Amino acid sequence: MPRGRPVRSDIRQHVVDILQYLKVGYGYQIAKIHNQIFPKVTREVIYYHLRKGVKLGEFEIERVAKEKGDYSWGGEVEKIYYVLGKNALTHSNKRIEEFLKTKKKE
Repeated sequence: MPRGRPVRSDIRQHVVDILQYLKVGYGYQIAKIHNQIFPKVTREVIYYHLRKGVKLGEFEIERVAKEKGDYSWGGEVEKIYYVLGKNALTHSNKRIEEFLKTKKKE
């Protein structure tokens, strides 16, 4: 067995499966969906796995957008939108599919 941390991650796989159904998503949106379906993790963990997934080719950055709004830290936010990359191995996940179907109906 090779030394070091394994490359595979359940959380990153959940993010891949969420993006499979969303097609395009940004970190905070993905974290909210993940925490409503799976055991809660911090946003920073989701952001870490998004950055790691970009390095591994599981995700690609589609665009970076600056959006105006009324936030506690100021009037602008930078959102990085992700899509699935060429190395993403998707799995059919009924929990995610059902959750997103019910969210669209609302």
